[in-house]
Amino acid sequence: MRKTNAGVSLMELLTVVMVIGILAAIAIPSYGNYTRRANRADAKTALLAAAGQLERCFTRFNSYAAADGCTWVSGVPSTEGKYTIAATTQDATEFVLQATPVDGQGQEHDAECGSFTLDSANSRDIVVSGAPTAARVQRCWSK
Repeated sequence: MRKTNAGVSLMELLTVVMVIGILAAIAIPSYGNYTRRANRADAKTALLAAAGQLERCFTRFNSYAAADGCTWVSGVPSTEGKYTIAATTQDATEFVLQATPVDGQGQEHDAECGSFTLDSANSRDIVVSGAPTAARVQRCWSK
């Protein structure tokens, strides 16, 4: 009678471990990119909501300034808490909103887009090291 092996050879086990390692090497960076893009959506949504609130203030008081009755608070976290939304008013008729990343979404982790800005003229921009190109701004704001 002949005995049959019912186990797994070392070579088969190493092949499976190698395939799992390759899949993990592909999946983990892709997941990181996906979460950064999802967090960017949180920043853009918070900026647009804040701009809408400031526009309602302007409609009511004809000014963006807090001294004229607009009570928007600067330095508030976004909905998911990944960005801090700050508003600066240039004068009573202009504002600039900036979403600054916090908690793991920081500039060192999201070097492509960094901080998002939106002004009263609905001009969208990003704040990164170096001068961002128009294509890069479009890519960051569209994804």
